Amino acid sequence: MPTQISRRSLIRGITAATAVATLATGLAACGGDSDAATTTDTAGTVTVGQLSNGAATETKLKVSEVKSISAELPAAIRKGGTLKLGIGILPDGFPPLAYVGSDQKSITGAEPDLARLVAAVLGLKPEFSKATWENMFVGIDSGKYDAAFANITDTEERKKKYDFASYRKDNVGFEVLKKSTWNFDGNYENLAGRTVAVDNGTNQEKILLEWQAKLKKEGKNLTVKNFASKNATYLALTGGKIDAYFAANPGVAYHITQTAKSPNPTRSAGTFSGAGATLQGLIAATTKKDSGVAKPFADAIDYLIKNGQYAKWLAAYNLSNEAVDKAEVNPPGLPLDNS
Repeated sequence: MPTQISRRSLIRGITAATAVATLATGLAACGGDSDAATTTDTAGTVTVGQLSNGAATETKLKVSEVKSISAELPAAIRKGGTLKLGIGILPDGFPPLAYVGSDQKSITGAEPDLARLVAAVLGLKPEFSKATWENMFVGIDSGKYDAAFANITDTEERKKKYDFASYRKDNVGFEVLKKSTWNFDGNYENLAGRTVAVDNGTNQEKILLEWQAKLKKEGKNLTVKNFASKNATYLALTGGKIDAYFAANPGVAYHITQTAKSPNPTRSAGTFSGAGATLQGLIAATTKKDSGVAKPFADAIDYLIKNGQYAKWLAAYNLSNEAVDKAEVNPPGLPLDNS
């Protein structure tokens, strides 16, 4: 995410309270920044959603090496046969994006699954390492990791040190009860007369308060609520005390899967760019600047988009509303005054 405040948004907006205890147990079993156990598929197959503990629909995808793309890799990586990847999931993980799986040792989630698909196109074996957010970047800087797939936002500040291959929209979104007829529809004016909960100190709170101020100038009211915990927020939603919860979109997507069979299922009521109205924020694979890795990554992602595996990967994690049309190397990122 672009700033420290947004990193808190990531942890608070994506990590569901019901998952924390399970993840903490798994991470304690795994230890620190060591290579994590990974599941191994047969040649040419990547199983998305393995060990996801209900966060994803397990989906087998056929993906083989594309020689014209793998030939773009730096010779050292190509000859080594391994793609070393940092995943910034310590200490608690953040479902559905990256966390310790139900076997309490393997790294799972949407981010490492895309890395596995990219590695398959490049003819490489993915090797994951758990890291804290800060140490993940240290690992890229030192050459310990070839890249990181960890919900990293493309920013102009980060481009001073890193290259990016974009693969997903960086969105925030509204969660409502499934029976609700309200939708955001990309228009803040649709929030007039509504009561919306948001986590305190997050990027989405900043956006919501800006909309509240605009509506106030128009003589309209938007009530913003903060609750002490996610459980309290969800209770307010199911109890009808709030109309919607505004949070990081992957967290919304995850919670929807968790409520699907409950008496009060929820749904998405629309998304908005985490970068604001003037720029679509993007999540990107992150590599050391001028390492020569970003372009083959982008070409591998484009191959997955064109051949349908990309859409199936997103659908497995209920993240289809964050799809991009193509991968880009170093696309416009959050400007320096907001990164």
